[in-house]
Amino acid sequence: MSKPYILAIDNGTQSVRALLFDMHGNLVDKSQVAMASYQSPQPGWVENDPQAFWQALCQACQHLWANTSVPKSAIAGMVITTQRGTTIALDKYGQPLRPAMVWLDQRRADVIPKLKWWWEVAFRAIGMHETVRFFQKEAEANWIAQYQPEIWAKTDKYLLLSGYLNFRFTGRFVDSVASQVGYIPFDYKKGRWASLSDWKWQALPIRPSMLPELVPAGKLIGRVSAAAALDTGIPEGLPVIAGAADKACEVIGAGCLTPDIACLSYGTTATVNTTTKRYLEATPFIPPYQAAVPKHYNTEIQITRGFWMVSWFKEQFGLHEQQIARDRGVAPETLFDELVNAVPAGAQGLVLQPFWNPGIKLPGPEAKGAIIGFGDFHTRAHLYRAILEGLAYALREAKERIELRSGTRITRVRVSGGGSQSDAAMQITANIFNLPCERPHLYETSGLGAAVLASVSLDLHPDIATAMEKMTRIGQVFLPEPEHVRIYEQLYSRVYCRMYQRLQPLYLAIQEICGQKLVHSIEPTETGHAGPRTF
Repeated sequence: MSKPYILAIDNGTQSVRALLFDMHGNLVDKSQVAMASYQSPQPGWVENDPQAFWQALCQACQHLWANTSVPKSAIAGMVITTQRGTTIALDKYGQPLRPAMVWLDQRRADVIPKLKWWWEVAFRAIGMHETVRFFQKEAEANWIAQYQPEIWAKTDKYLLLSGYLNFRFTGRFVDSVASQVGYIPFDYKKGRWASLSDWKWQALPIRPSMLPELVPAGKLIGRVSAAAALDTGIPEGLPVIAGAADKACEVIGAGCLTPDIACLSYGTTATVNTTTKRYLEATPFIPPYQAAVPKHYNTEIQITRGFWMVSWFKEQFGLHEQQIARDRGVAPETLFDELVNAVPAGAQGLVLQPFWNPGIKLPGPEAKGAIIGFGDFHTRAHLYRAILEGLAYALREAKERIELRSGTRITRVRVSGGGSQSDAAMQITANIFNLPCERPHLYETSGLGAAVLASVSLDLHPDIATAMEKMTRIGQVFLPEPEHVRIYEQLYSRVYCRMYQRLQPLYLAIQEICGQKLVHSIEPTETGHAGPRTF
């Protein structure tokens, strides 16, 4: 009998990957198809035809079968992980009614449902009134109900991308508990749809019948249908296992099962995550997400335009390095690392605050990005290093917030996502955190985490802990450099940690003078995935 393999589908923001893993966590074969079908009908809007997601997935699978030596008969099962917060409205026949609204979309509803008076009083009393209004305005369902009421009236099912792909594979409206990240009536603490008395049902136009059945991550949700088999080349009847959102899968794919290990994700959104059995709000009133490990939580804090800023720099100031890289036939990241290493630690006093796209609590919605300390000797190399350092400062601050709220000290740091492939970024992180910075043995940690879940469901490993021990491991480790640690400690504590408080009045003035609604870049420019911070 052939040794078993698992097919993991990772539908990220920038691409769809079909990945084959063995039971030792080795990536045996891979096929990747770029997502080039996003549309922006108006500034700030980001949409995609749901069929385009499916077609890219099918293309990735068909290319995989054409180039792998692994027989289809050796595939034990499949599992899906996807980008978060992308919503799809279907009619009663299961057909899309409009383009999917991608998590990058920035449109907001102007008319929102009115809550019962007691909810209004309660939220005002605890200082959450504006946060709840933010939630309602950001909710894609409220926008559709306001601006496309005829479409909302025909909406029979309202799914996240994960639920839509599960439906395309199995014909069932079912999704993983650990994939529910978005502006939907979900109870993050109990891991189920909110009770009918919950305020979210009043805040949104969604009805319970519109939502899919929820199952724990790692459970069998169905089998590949004949139609899906024809489209993808995946064997008909193959078990389909409930996966989890890409960040949740990334955490276990990086081997972060306990609250003393932090998983940093250096993608379009930069995040710091820990896994805990205890429900813990790292930011008050903002719940943790359900982890890929059932009955666990991820204490995620986001920098919502994280390594997007790195891509921004490369596009605006890095054409020279990109041209040289093409001429030499090397990866551009190699030359950008050289650019970073040409500048001393601390970028000679250039300090960046990475709030290009702020959050709803910490920082507040008024926050902006800031760079201070410019001198006439600074170059673009200093700016690039300051971007990497600023992101690490922000993630260290988030890590310390998690430690303070949890009472558990974080002693190890794992880094995944596109930015983790930069040695310079890894070394800077080790120095700013003053902790060993560990790179997982392979880049595809989201897909690997999904495969870990499937391996347990298919009885190929007895439990999650064993599967993670067998399938995840550390690659390269970057140790703190004491002379750089001392510089960063001073800049972090005496400069960075004071910037937001000192600059907040100026941010508020900018908001008053220029208005808050400024359209950001909408192109998904960095490998890695993200989702909105919801509650």
